[in-house]
Amino acid sequence: MHLHSVILVDDEVFTRKGLMKLIDWEACGFRIVDEADNGEDALELIGRVRPNLVITDIRMPVLDGLELIRRITTETDVNPVFIIISGYNDFKYAQQAVRYGVHDFILKPIDENEFTETLCKLNERLNREREERVRNERLLTGAMIESLIIGEADDIFVAEWEQRLKLRPADRLFYLFAELNDNHLWRSSGEQVSAARFKEIVQQALHRVTPDDQPIYLHEHRNRIGILVPDRALEPFKGEIESFTVKFRQELSVEAGNGVFLYAGTPVHRLSDIRQSYKTAKEAILYKYVHDDSRIVIYDQVRLERLNYIGIDSNEFNRFIEQIEELQSGAVKASVEALFRDFREKRYAPEAIKMSIHQCMLSVTKTIRSMDGDERSLGSLAPIVGWHDLNLSLSELKRLFSEFIEESQNYIAELRKEQGKGGIQKIRCYIEANYSSNISLKSIAAQFFINPVYLGQLFKKTYGVYFNDFLLQIRVNEAKKLLRQSSDMRIYEIAEKVGFSSADYFVTQFEKIEQMTPTEYRNKLL
Repeated sequence: MHLHSVILVDDEVFTRKGLMKLIDWEACGFRIVDEADNGEDALELIGRVRPNLVITDIRMPVLDGLELIRRITTETDVNPVFIIISGYNDFKYAQQAVRYGVHDFILKPIDENEFTETLCKLNERLNREREERVRNERLLTGAMIESLIIGEADDIFVAEWEQRLKLRPADRLFYLFAELNDNHLWRSSGEQVSAARFKEIVQQALHRVTPDDQPIYLHEHRNRIGILVPDRALEPFKGEIESFTVKFRQELSVEAGNGVFLYAGTPVHRLSDIRQSYKTAKEAILYKYVHDDSRIVIYDQVRLERLNYIGIDSNEFNRFIEQIEELQSGAVKASVEALFRDFREKRYAPEAIKMSIHQCMLSVTKTIRSMDGDERSLGSLAPIVGWHDLNLSLSELKRLFSEFIEESQNYIAELRKEQGKGGIQKIRCYIEANYSSNISLKSIAAQFFINPVYLGQLFKKTYGVYFNDFLLQIRVNEAKKLLRQSSDMRIYEIAEKVGFSSADYFVTQFEKIEQMTPTEYRNKLL
């Protein structure tokens, strides 16, 4: 809660102490920061402290209250609100007070309720004025930074803002992005932080880590806050941007959590060149997943690091999808660990990671659809589809991706059970109808959109025989039928008709099952 500063001015110490105890100042929106017992001391004190409110008596030694107000309003750039308290109900005093813009004229003895009401109304007015000033300053600052970034600021404009920033001739100037990550609807814990609240957290943290007299200028970009950081802000850190960002991030983490990333552009020496620092700060964002541990990227430290813009290896990808389809949970978890380790160690650019995750998601959903499933029933699908528009750390992306893969595996297992109840019978009928064609476990698995390894396991479990043995038995049985019913068909013709491409292979397999050759079987019937 923002409290307005107050200075009490009265030559009677009991009056000052009484006012301090009489009023609940914080409840009214104020705090007493100092006091003076005469106008002359008060004049110096007000110029130094620059309070929001001065409560003063009129009749005081050396410099009376009205003269104090006159000199403050005409001779200084301090602009506090004045409230006069007096034991004299003098119209002439009131006239003069109005001329100097005094907020209120209150008679002693002070009525607690009346004075409290006056302070509360003044607090509301000061808050409105403060909000208006902040709004105007934000608009002005935003327009300034925007014009500098797009290169449209003229020399006079730049010189004015260099003065505001208190830039010295040799000073460096950095553009810094503060980015809040993992602040989404699907987060595992904690409350979501609004954009306005994050900006407030950034401002408060900057005030804690920079010199008191250093102006702070921020600009709201899409999904992050831009900050102008001059050399003077780095003085407590021996001029080191790295030390500054480490401390700044620590302060931000207190209120915003561990999801804060900072990206610092290359330093420039003129405000008119800040566009270059801004552009390099944006380039630093490309390295965020490489530096997921520290969550601080300084462009000059990473600019020579080459990023990987190519997706994951096709062989590794195919093996990963097979593991998912074969429900190898342990292998899948190991592959996810290896995948995200590669993202970091092989310096994957964000776009390459997005492409890889998207590729995996599409393959998994295709498998689900091929099994007559509906991927929209997956609760983990929405975040893995929509994460492209979010600021996510690599660790949070890994959590969301792992949840998606795990839920998809469980769903595929359920679909398999449903298919196993009636689907295996359809496959058997298909084999019995197409045994004479060039079919195999792999071709049938593709025909029915089933993983071939799983199909082989299901076939053995259901019929107690391996697929190849089942197919061979059907072909041999059909060959025996032809041997019995057609005495004029030659052996190679029978072999071809029942699905054997080689007559020799047919004879070998027939003999293996029947303990005699096809010719011997036919002769036995004569």
